[in-house]
Amino acid sequence: MNLGEFPFKAAATPPVISVIVPFYNERQVLPLCLDRLEKVLQAQGERFEVVFVDDGSDDGGDQYLIAEGRTRPWLQLVRLSRNFGKEAALTAGLDYAVGRAVVLLDADLQDPPECIPEMLARWREGADVVLMQRRDRAGESWCKRASAYLYYRLLRRLARVPIPTDSGDFRLMSRRAVEAVRRLDERNRYMKGLFAWVGLPTVVCEYHRAPRPAGNSKWSYPRLLGLALEGITSFSVAPLRWATLAGVVAALSGGGYGAVIVVKALLFGEAVQGYPSLVALITFLGGLQLLTIGLVGEYVGKTYLEAKRRPIYLVRDVVKPVSPGGEQRQSTREALAHVHVR
Repeated sequence: MNLGEFPFKAAATPPVISVIVPFYNERQVLPLCLDRLEKVLQAQGERFEVVFVDDGSDDGGDQYLIAEGRTRPWLQLVRLSRNFGKEAALTAGLDYAVGRAVVLLDADLQDPPECIPEMLARWREGADVVLMQRRDRAGESWCKRASAYLYYRLLRRLARVPIPTDSGDFRLMSRRAVEAVRRLDERNRYMKGLFAWVGLPTVVCEYHRAPRPAGNSKWSYPRLLGLALEGITSFSVAPLRWATLAGVVAALSGGGYGAVIVVKALLFGEAVQGYPSLVALITFLGGLQLLTIGLVGEYVGKTYLEAKRRPIYLVRDVVKPVSPGGEQRQSTREALAHVHVR
C-alpha cells in the first residue's frame, strides 16, 4: 500500500514511534490501555501515534476511542468492515502505521506497555526487531500453558524458519522490518511465522506476562487449534511427509502380514483367521486414508484461497483527530477504494 494515497496520514513531521493495537470487543479494558500507553509514550520525548485497529467490534469500543481521540491527537482508529481475525488486523495496522519504530501490542494489557522503553533502547542500539519472550503465562490455565509449550516446540522443529518459542506478536519492528513484512502478500497469514521469515537483526528480551485486568479472552480452544494448524501448514510440509511415511509403513505391514498368512496356509495348512482381524485392518487403513485426505485437503484449500486473491482486509473507515473538538474521517467508499489488494 502506498502511504501517499492516504491524505489523512500526511503530517509535517512523521512520528518516531507507532504503536499498533488490534482489538475485538475490548471496551472494558480500553480506558486503562489508553492511560498506560499515554503515560509511557509521553515520557519518551518523541513524536508518537497509536493506531487502534477495530476488528469488527460490536461493544461500543470504537465510539469510546472516537470520543477520546478528540483530546488525544496522537490516536488514530482504523475500523475494519467486519471481523477478519487478528492476523488481518495486524496487517492493517502495519499498513497504516508510519513511525520509524513500530510496536505491536494487544489491547488486553497482558503484554505491558511499560516494556516499550526497553524495546526502544534496543532499537536505538541497532536491532531491527526486538522480540519479547514470556518468562511466564500468568492468568492462564495449566492446560493452556502446557499445550502452548508443546505446540511452540513442535512448530519450531517442523518449520523451515526458526520460529521463536514462548513469544507472541508483542515486539518492536524497525521501518525496514515493517516494509519487509508488508511485501509478503499471502492470504493465509500466520504473523509470527511471517515475522520470523523476514529475519533481520533480532534482540530477545524477557518479560512477565500479566493476567488480564478486565474482560475475557476471545480465543477459545477451537480458535487456538485452528491458529495452531494454520501455523504448521503455512510453514511446513512435514504433515504430508508423515502421511506418506504412514502410508508406506501400512502398505509394507499389510503386505508382510498377507505373505505370512499365505505361507502358513500353504506350508502348514493353517486356516486363515476370521473376520475380526480383517475388520480391524480395514478400520485402521480407512482411518489412515481419511487422515491423509484431510491433510491434503488442508493444503489444497489454502492454495484455493490464495488463488482467489481476495484482499486481506477491507476498511470501513479511518478516524483521525485533526484538532481538539474535531476529527477527520475517511468515508467507507474512500476507505474501500484505497484498500491494498496484495
